[in-house]
Amino acid sequence: MTKALSLLNLRVRAPPTFLYDECHSLLCLAALTDIVVQRLVRFLAKDGRIYYGDAILASGITDVAKATQARVIEGNIFGKHDVTHQVAEVRLLLAPLAREDIKTIRCLGLNYAQHAEESQMPLPKYPILFYKPVTALTGPLDIIPVPAPAQQVKGLDYECELVAIIGKEARDVPESKALDYVLGYGVGNDVSHREWQLRRGGGQWALGKSFDGWAPFGPGIVSSTIIKDPQALRIGTKLNGKTVQDSSTRDMIFGVAKTISFLSQGTTLLPGDILFTGT
Repeated sequence: MTKALSLLNLRVRAPPTFLYDECHSLLCLAALTDIVVQRLVRFLAKDGRIYYGDAILASGITDVAKATQARVIEGNIFGKHDVTHQVAEVRLLLAPLAREDIKTIRCLGLNYAQHAEESQMPLPKYPILFYKPVTALTGPLDIIPVPAPAQQVKGLDYECELVAIIGKEARDVPESKALDYVLGYGVGNDVSHREWQLRRGGGQWALGKSFDGWAPFGPGIVSSTIIKDPQALRIGTKLNGKTVQDSSTRDMIFGVAKTISFLSQGTTLLPGDILFTGT
């Protein structure tokens, strides 16, 4: 079953031209309840304040990016919190998590079989892990800056990815229980510069992927109570209106559960850890 998610618009500032990406990942959204936050958003409201909220969608609308209202959430997103009866008008959707609520940004490389085949690279035996700094994280509608080092040579690229957010502390988790530790899912763009990633980074991928604003994600976080199977989602990218990526998360070499289990062996995953699952 193909499930539909939300629209993420990304603009890239790069002289003399720019890229305009639309990353799609689909999540079927159910009706709001008073207990579980189903569509977590963080937004600038029309009253000038920034809130966490549970997005309110009109009947028949499943795209979180189209939310114009949200029920305000008070408290700790990863602890005790309440979805209040206060409804705020959305002016602008921001990154779904505030910087102070993010612990780490872990990313997987070469995690789709088709991508490995296109790259003429063997399938990895273990997940290829790298990190991005929290300063790379930005919102779904923010301008993506291209700093001077990335303008010296061609190589700017996009990678639309399913993003999983850890919701509770996890260590030595079996694969069968791994999804129980997921708060929810969003969609992100692992913005990359191939020259800095592969040739100027001294063998470390992170240098070509870690510039400020190079990990946009959003427009919200859809609860894992709704996304029961993260390996049954369609994911793709449009560049200037042309589809340049179109795949399914079932093509992952290491699925979300296997990845979380692997990363938690001897290492504690914390609430607020973000996992970009590869492209």
